[in-house]
Amino acid sequence: MLSNGQDEFYSSILGRQSIPETVVGGKQVASRFLEELFSILFSGYHSERNFTSKDQIIDQLELFRIRWKNLLEPYSAYADREFGRIIPLDDILHNFIAKLPGLYQWMWEDAEAAFLGDPAAESIHEVVLAYSGFYAGAVHRVANYFFKSDLPIFPKLLSRVAHEATGIDIHPGAEIGRAFFMDHGTGIVIGETTRIADNVKIYQGVTLGALSVNKSLAKQKRHPSIEEGVVIYAGGTILGGETVIGKQSIIGGNAWITQSIPPYSVVYQKSEVRVRSANEIQGLDFTI
Repeated sequence: MLSNGQDEFYSSILGRQSIPETVVGGKQVASRFLEELFSILFSGYHSERNFTSKDQIIDQLELFRIRWKNLLEPYSAYADREFGRIIPLDDILHNFIAKLPGLYQWMWEDAEAAFLGDPAAESIHEVVLAYSGFYAGAVHRVANYFFKSDLPIFPKLLSRVAHEATGIDIHPGAEIGRAFFMDHGTGIVIGETTRIADNVKIYQGVTLGALSVNKSLAKQKRHPSIEEGVVIYAGGTILGGETVIGKQSIIGGNAWITQSIPPYSVVYQKSEVRVRSANEIQGLDFTI
């Protein structure tokens, strides 16, 4: 016999279950999508396969498109049922394959930016194989396409895969320009309405966030704009939809910014050094 509390608990679990995998897909769908896509785009890096002809690549991409039209259909049905939106999934995937050459080019420009910007990088191949910032950026370029296509849930699941793998949290709605480099990367957070221009470099722990999380502001620009050539060092926090970091500026580590910065600026936290007195030193216990 179940107590009232137990009965309510089990009923609550039943009632709050996620939509079954046959309806929406489940969390593993996004991971499989990226594995299959990157095994084609980065053959030999993300897979053991090597293509020997262009026809093989064309065939694989067509098979990929057909397979994922079926697997992503539940998200289209979900949009229709929950929001009354008709998602032209066949067109979305056709356009995705058509846009892949551009996305692919930008991914490799990101890899080159990482190689040129990091003295520790020995080759672009190493970047593609081993750099978490490159992987998170490549996933974002894919997720951003599907986000702009209005496909619900799935773009955020793609971003979640990258977040879990790298510790880098980029909302799929963020717009990021060419030759983008995240050095180390862990702890970076980039909000939905962030706009990042070309040739921007950011370090670990940077937050590009909102001043307010009020739900009524969901459709407004809440996150900053970063202009071309900006460098943001570790721990920098830049907040607000009206905040613009002017081109070629340098934002020092741990800086906190909530207002616009002119182009060619340098912003840094001032460090103070004070030499301790002899009395202070004598009072210390250095015993280990």
